[in-house]
Amino acid sequence: MLPRVAVIVLAYNQIDLTLECLGSLLAQDYPNAEIIVVDNNSQDDTPRLVHERYPQAIVIENQSNLGYARGNNVGIQFALERGADYVFLVNNDTWLQPNCLSSLMDTMKAQPRIGAAGPKVFTDCGFEILSSAGGWVDWRHVTAINVGAGERDLGQYGARPVDFVNGCGILVAKSAIEKAGLIDAEFFMYWEETDWCLRMREKGFIIYYEPKAAMVHKAPILSESLSPTTLYYMTRNRFLFFYRHTPGRQKPITFLRMLKGALRGVVQNRLDGRKEHSRAMAWATVHALAGKWGYRDPSLWMKRAAT
Repeated sequence: MLPRVAVIVLAYNQIDLTLECLGSLLAQDYPNAEIIVVDNNSQDDTPRLVHERYPQAIVIENQSNLGYARGNNVGIQFALERGADYVFLVNNDTWLQPNCLSSLMDTMKAQPRIGAAGPKVFTDCGFEILSSAGGWVDWRHVTAINVGAGERDLGQYGARPVDFVNGCGILVAKSAIEKAGLIDAEFFMYWEETDWCLRMREKGFIIYYEPKAAMVHKAPILSESLSPTTLYYMTRNRFLFFYRHTPGRQKPITFLRMLKGALRGVVQNRLDGRKEHSRAMAWATVHALAGKWGYRDPSLWMKRAAT
């Protein structure tokens, strides 16, 4: 019998995108998979509409927005209790080619040391412009690089081990979760999949990019398109990630590089007239220095900064 896969779709509003995503998941050619929608307290009637359109999908309704990490952890724990051998985390703003899951599973089964695998991610439905072909951590410049982002796909990036794969579509083995643990909820959202992948690697697993599998992620890849809240979590969680994974004697210089970059962003956004973005980065830096992780109410730091 084929291994059992639980496909976990985390949803927060965006019902139209969620339904499109589910349609592509139900068209997958891998036969032994069930779909679990984890709803983070959407205000657009997502649970009811999913039940009506796709009654075969299981819907878990959270009572609040738990973020990417905790929301997906709810689905992962539920899936493992139901006997899943693999979990496939999929953002609700994605669309998958029919062979996406089966291609990832072929790779995972062929190489048992692979703990997690990810597909080729595109920015548009024409499957032309890349968003991610796997990723690597640039320790010197304290950042994470999505390989190929913004490039036209010419088949230039082959299947290979990577530092991390994009969290919009990541297939993870039960064995890797058992050894590395769940997603760290202190991140709330952003950088958590990079942290998760590195923890799997520390336990001896390989993280693998498989270009035979492909999906579209309908999200901006340019920093100018990011909301203040997104910028807040990206900035703050960058501190958390590198603080945790940088070797002890290198922490001081790494910290100074991050602080310099964050302050430069605060000033540049202010000069560009993006005051909310500037305040978001400033409070992200303050909260990182104070060790305030997890969810932070945007209205609190935005309001406080404006007074």
